[in-house]
Amino acid sequence: MPSRKERLTVTVDPQVIEAGNEAVAAGVTGSLSAWVNAALTERAARDRKLQALSAAIGDYEAQFGEITSEEIAARRRADREASTVVRGRRSTSKGRAGQPGKGAA
Repeated sequence: MPSRKERLTVTVDPQVIEAGNEAVAAGVTGSLSAWVNAALTERAARDRKLQALSAAIGDYEAQFGEITSEEIAARRRADREASTVVRGRRSTSKGRAGQPGKGAA
């Protein structure tokens, strides 16, 4: 990590700056800096959660063995069958429920 005296350079794509400026203009945020800081804070939190999840899965697999593709598929089926459909109808294929052309009849 750089010392406090070192200057860091950050490059941001123009489209991202424009999106931030639009958020400021719409009153969503007070400044471009606040918008960027919020995005970076959310990203750091997401990265920490993913690292914790990876560690938890690693610990589980170390204790019980590797989670297989078949086990994941079975869990997905069970979750889908136990779910409550809020809109549309339950799909019987791999598509999203209620999406025409994706398994809905």
